[in-house]
Amino acid sequence: MTHEIVKDADARMQKSVEATRDELSKIRTGKASPSLLDPVRVDAYGSSMPLNQVASVSTPDARLITVQPWDKSLIGEIEKAILKADLGLNPANDGQLIRIPIPPLNEERRQEYVKICKKITEDGRIAIRNIRRDANDHLKKMEKNHEMSEDEAHTYLDEIQKITDKHIKELDAILKHKEAEIMEV
Repeated sequence: MTHEIVKDADARMQKSVEATRDELSKIRTGKASPSLLDPVRVDAYGSSMPLNQVASVSTPDARLITVQPWDKSLIGEIEKAILKADLGLNPANDGQLIRIPIPPLNEERRQEYVKICKKITEDGRIAIRNIRRDANDHLKKMEKNHEMSEDEAHTYLDEIQKITDKHIKELDAILKHKEAEIMEV
């Protein structure tokens, strides 16, 4: 049972790390990336669909994203969807292909993005610490109910702390990498 608590805490902490990584990947770095258009939903064939299900998205160079619709009749809808997504991007449509130039970030904007990244990472750390607290409370309750010895409880508490430290270090590394990516000119 106690091993399950540790495993569960580890798995939940890993999910928090992945969620934070996913959140950080959505932040623009001044480089073209198909993932910038992930939030775009296109009204096509009577339903709202992710952009990558109605077109191929590619980055021919670091400052340009191209969107090639599979059905040319959707080009107007795709352009509207990109504008409606409020990503600060201005698509240009030539009838066959949508080109989206990525403007370079100025220093002030880069600093803002770094602050946002730090806040997202801190939220991830808080989630991990909350998971640690839940697991520790559970272990302490088991010790209090004499379901395990004091030594066992301390061993598991130490193990949970090590897991927590490992995941927080992972978050710090992700943040450091993202900061470097944003500040790179």
